[in-house]
Amino acid sequence: MSRSTAPAPIPAAQQPDGAAIRPFRIEVPDEALAELRRRIEATVWPERETVPDTSQGVPLATMQALARHWATDYDWRRVEARLNALPQFRTEIDGLDIHFLHVRSRHEDALPLVVNHGWPGSVIEQLKIIEPLVDPTAHGGSAADAFHVVIPSMPGYGFSGKPTGTGWGPERMARAWAQLMTRLGYDRYVAQGGDWGAFVVDQMGLQAPEGLLGIHTNMPAVVPADVDRVLVAGGPPPDGLADDERRACEQLLRTYGQVEYARYMAARPQTLYGIADSPVGLAAWLLDHNDADGQPAAAVAQALERETSDTGELTRDEVLDNITLYWLTTTGVSASRLYWEYRGGFFDAKGVQIPVAVSVFPGEQYEAPRSWTERAYPGLVHYDRLDRGGHFAAWEQPSLFVDQLRAGFRSLRGPQVPQPR
Repeated sequence: MSRSTAPAPIPAAQQPDGAAIRPFRIEVPDEALAELRRRIEATVWPERETVPDTSQGVPLATMQALARHWATDYDWRRVEARLNALPQFRTEIDGLDIHFLHVRSRHEDALPLVVNHGWPGSVIEQLKIIEPLVDPTAHGGSAADAFHVVIPSMPGYGFSGKPTGTGWGPERMARAWAQLMTRLGYDRYVAQGGDWGAFVVDQMGLQAPEGLLGIHTNMPAVVPADVDRVLVAGGPPPDGLADDERRACEQLLRTYGQVEYARYMAARPQTLYGIADSPVGLAAWLLDHNDADGQPAAAVAQALERETSDTGELTRDEVLDNITLYWLTTTGVSASRLYWEYRGGFFDAKGVQIPVAVSVFPGEQYEAPRSWTERAYPGLVHYDRLDRGGHFAAWEQPSLFVDQLRAGFRSLRGPQVPQPR
């Protein structure tokens, strides 16, 4: 049973068109939060790692300090209230309940935008970008920069339903988000994604549903096929590459050698019973990204030492907001199955032909060279390299991220973007 109190789906017989959109509100019982604290305090700890670095995983001292704060001072109700202050809904798509945020701008010509999160993320990752996107005049932009924002929870994540059968990979999600935008009354819109969301928007670009004007990605898939084959096999970069292309190859070789967590979820997600039973086990699993920018991911590791931020950087409680959402919805295992579902390549070019905007953040798993990006996305309308930010760009650097979306989609705006029904 889910630890959330999400409302039961309305029976299909009460949905004449099968497309009902139902208001949603989060109301976690006090008992569930008390049980979370009890389980944290009852953690059976292993001995300390035998190395002075993070090469064996998230250090014991890091986890114990986080657990102490989580059990005593952390307040879930703060982020619950923040989510409940936003318009939230659920609707059934392709047999599964999908949870989403839908925040409309007051500006008449706002451009509809669907934003895709990834793993180990949730809609919480995007909370800091919503207001600047829907109300740009209050956040350094103009009315011409306004968006209507739709942020769905991926199947098996957050307050969306958990698939009971196979097949919910990025391709199916891409079709679902196109259906969601149509259901909301948008016949012209754009899409954005990072991490798994980048896979989804690439698939949307390949499927090119009617009304999709273009996509933005902060984890572009642009590696040429011949180069990708060599790197996946662990071989050295080919000869004749430009400096930025060789650097990207070196970053990818490091990434491919440090994705044990992804390989395990791709092979045996059901075996991860411990992350459904232990809050600390779940937290450690979600923290141990072991990506090319350090273990855990640099921004997350730094956030664990940061209590507050006046400029939007990730904080310890924001990291715990996301982890706690996974715990309360019992989605550690269901979210992991996405790795099992996907059988395609990770960073190889997919053949997207529609307009694409790309933002390259220096802390990403690799920095996509412009030369590769132009070949992978012949409809490239925006390319920019940032001087800070990483894999969780919207969470880490919300102001920069918002600026990138404004600039990336500016050329795709038209004079008549319809209002939703």
